[in-house]
Amino acid sequence: MSVDPQQFLRELFATAIDAAHPQQVLEAHLPTDRSGRVIVIGAGKAAAAMAQVVERCWQGEVSGLVVTRYGHGAPCEKIEVVEAAHPVPDAAGQAVAKRVFELVSNLSETDRVIFLLSGGGSALLALPAVGITLADKQSINKALLKSGATIGEMNCVRKHLSAIKGGRLGKACWPATVYTYAISDVPGDLATVIASGPTVADPSTSAEALAILKRYHIDVPASVRTWLQNPESETVKPGDPSLARSHFQLIARPQQSLEAAAVKCRQAGFSPLILGDLEGESREVAKVHAGIARQVVQHGQPLAAPCVILSGGETTVTVRGNGRGGRNAEFLLSLTDSLKGLPGVYALAGDTDGIDGSEDNAGAIMTPDSYARAAALGLSASDELDNNNGYGYFEALDALIVTEPTRTNVNDFRAILILESPKYDA
Repeated sequence: MSVDPQQFLRELFATAIDAAHPQQVLEAHLPTDRSGRVIVIGAGKAAAAMAQVVERCWQGEVSGLVVTRYGHGAPCEKIEVVEAAHPVPDAAGQAVAKRVFELVSNLSETDRVIFLLSGGGSALLALPAVGITLADKQSINKALLKSGATIGEMNCVRKHLSAIKGGRLGKACWPATVYTYAISDVPGDLATVIASGPTVADPSTSAEALAILKRYHIDVPASVRTWLQNPESETVKPGDPSLARSHFQLIARPQQSLEAAAVKCRQAGFSPLILGDLEGESREVAKVHAGIARQVVQHGQPLAAPCVILSGGETTVTVRGNGRGGRNAEFLLSLTDSLKGLPGVYALAGDTDGIDGSEDNAGAIMTPDSYARAAALGLSASDELDNNNGYGYFEALDALIVTEPTRTNVNDFRAILILESPKYDA
């Protein structure tokens, strides 16, 4: 079988991204009646690209405001696009969140609102609750990002410290009709977790938020603790009549991207195995993938080579060192350390938004000779893993993947390509 393994992995990554791009997935979900006035608001890494689609498709009057991450904007003529910080919120995000909230706070039941939501929206719509400062939210957010907390746990805390998340934005829109179109970047595609669910009811509680902070040993100011003990900190709960006119539609999810990649694998003659949306420590998830790859090479199970193992989801990194690297680089570094040059095995791990954590790369590629090449440069995979330095490791190998912002986000994409090779003896 004639294939360039690295090029094929890059093509799979591009296929996964394209399958979730707003230009491909949004238009079919918009209301059938696209006449009349509509107010468009949005938040997330895909918000500007989604706004472009609405402008192109809507036949009536369009106006509004969306916020996206720095560098993820796109030119719109009628909808204002503002850029702010992610993953730690900044003053720009706070200012635009306040404007979004005010824009929809005095509507009538004849008004229609389209809310364009995608991953990153939680940090970008940063409107702290009463008595909580932006500095409080920034410090807590940084601590959560380093703690190893899951995205669901982080967003539970974020919702209860916010004046706009956890259904509060949807409540502010009442009695207008709200259509939320969301691109999922979370395992399980839960509407309450995607960008902290600004327009949907939230069953989580302030007590759970306090428990999460305690579980990860995160110190918080007395004002934050006092707020979370106040009944007013509770989010909008299921059954609240203020959300009766709020409609939620998922337009893209990680599974769609994995399935699109699987189709491309079959077309190229590779058997795909989709493991699905995964959570957990990046380095530990990588060890499981390594075990499956080794079983394929040694025993032809659970499928025979040539094949591709596909997975998505959002892993976490508990930061212990001072190296550079996001969760995809960490995954790939752990995989490299586990496989130690297993013949015929190539891998790619990347974030579909084009940014691995806070770095300038989307991810990286591992080849069967990565471990040996790095060792020749004096780099120990295990030592670099201890230092959370996946970026530095793969940068030294010239194996980083740089895509620039993709303007979508269905979270991480991982592909392990296993070629047919002579019998491997452990």
